[in-house]
Amino acid sequence: MHESRLGNLLGAAALALSDLILARVREAAGVSVSGAAALVVLAQAPGVSVTELGRRVGLSQPATARMVMSLEAADLARRGPGEGRTVPVTLTEAGERTVVEVLATRAAGTEQVLAGLDDADRRALTRLLEGLLTQLYAEVGSSEVLCRLCDRARCTEGAVCPVGQAERDRGR
Repeated sequence: MHESRLGNLLGAAALALSDLILARVREAAGVSVSGAAALVVLAQAPGVSVTELGRRVGLSQPATARMVMSLEAADLARRGPGEGRTVPVTLTEAGERTVVEVLATRAAGTEQVLAGLDDADRRALTRLLEGLLTQLYAEVGSSEVLCRLCDRARCTEGAVCPVGQAERDRGR
């Protein structure tokens, strides 16, 4: 019974946090959650191909092409000339500003949720989340998909990203 209660609590917290963060991200970006994730990916990997962008945000090639068209229509991204079937995508200035807003909004949402925790609880939760993310990487199998809305610089401030470490460990 203890484990099932823990699982239920984790599921409820994960869903509530996801709903809260994704609604805020969608509002801040003015595009779909996948579009917002694509903008964050493009900030970290400018010029990535449409196909690779789709892989990193977990969309099919046709869905990615539609998403990129919508990002272009919103003047957030642009496709460049490519070689063969490889078409690079980059952010516009408006897209770069939107990424800053998306990451700030995501951070504000998580900090709001964490505000009631003292330092000891924050350290304990950090340790637990590092373990959970390592396990989730084993399930998801892609740091790009798992961290598609992450502020990667924030994750590695004075620490090793558990997802990146799990990926490196898998490659050994």
